[in-house]
Amino acid sequence: MGNRERTGWYWLFLIPFIATLWPPFYASAEPAVAGFPFMYWYLILWIVLVGILSGIIYFATQPRR
Repeated sequence: MGNRERTGWYWLFLIPFIATLWPPFYASAEPAVAGFPFMYWYLILWIVLVGILSGIIYFATQPRR
């Protein structure tokens, strides 16, 4: 895989950026999960998803041995 194909994976980082860009979308208390308002668990969920997404991008952009 060439360098050009590997750098295309970095566009996936736009997903969490766009998902958290507009606070009025997720700034609400309902639905609450385990006593946490929607805003908190939505953002905590994105922390976990960004970690998974970063791992996928890391392994996809590593040169093959």
